[in-house]
Amino acid sequence: MGNPNLKENKLKRMIAVPFRGIVKAISPTLYVKLQYKYITHHPCNLKNPTRYTEKLQYLRLYVYPKWDLVSKCAGRVGVREYVKEKGYENTLIPIYGVYDRFEDIDFDKLPGHFVMKCSHASGFNILVRDKSTLNKEEAAKKFNKWLSTDYGKFTMERHYSKIKPQIIIEQFVGGLDALPTEYKLHVYNGKARNLYVVTGRGKDIRYTELYTDWTDFDGSQFNGWKKADIKPERPANFDEMIAIAEDLCRDFPFVRCDFYDIDGKIYFSEMTFTPAKGTLILDDDKCDFQMGEWLDISAYMKK
Repeated sequence: MGNPNLKENKLKRMIAVPFRGIVKAISPTLYVKLQYKYITHHPCNLKNPTRYTEKLQYLRLYVYPKWDLVSKCAGRVGVREYVKEKGYENTLIPIYGVYDRFEDIDFDKLPGHFVMKCSHASGFNILVRDKSTLNKEEAAKKFNKWLSTDYGKFTMERHYSKIKPQIIIEQFVGGLDALPTEYKLHVYNGKARNLYVVTGRGKDIRYTELYTDWTDFDGSQFNGWKKADIKPERPANFDEMIAIAEDLCRDFPFVRCDFYDIDGKIYFSEMTFTPAKGTLILDDDKCDFQMGEWLDISAYMKK
């Protein structure tokens, strides 16, 4: 049976949309609480949060926006420096350059395929499988718009607002026809406890939720996403992946730390501090409380 909370009240949305900007400006806290209730159908208790998703709202509003290291690690350029400082430079995907403007890119010096991403946001990227077919004018319009967007203000994840908007161009890892499997490890107070494995990206994308012992964690499936028909195989280097994630994330209450495994080599992808803004609709509501028990934010609560 599908989760009934996935059904959206379109009339309510139509009424609410024109007032979003006003509420954001007047009270970010009220906006986040209303957004959380609208999406998850649960009230948001910020005074005594017990759910994982509630605790993410607290971190989203009051902790991460004030934490410069969070902003550094949430950015695609800054996190490379952090990963290098921690001794894992060998896991970084090679890059061809970092640019403040699209016009600064010399495409003649780039290989036939690569990935272009904005440094300060999620989802602002272009996969270039064949440089000869890239519509540069269209790409320039997209990146100029993205670079001028305050992503943190738009999503109310203010730790993104401190990140300098830039374009980073990475090597295209994995095959051109099949994007690599991604392993998204959830690290709570320095301990990796669960993950989801993303397969079939660009074709038939699936999200398989697991505990780190590779047993099923089906109840934590979220937002109606489907798991793979066949459970993905556990990578031979998964223990090493966990060790790297826990070391990178040990100074933060919560981080989702993402990796690829390409022919047995670990590649670091990114660190995400408030996945989906923390507004997740879990298949089994009990998992929200279970994950909430794993996440201790008592040291960060207002006295």
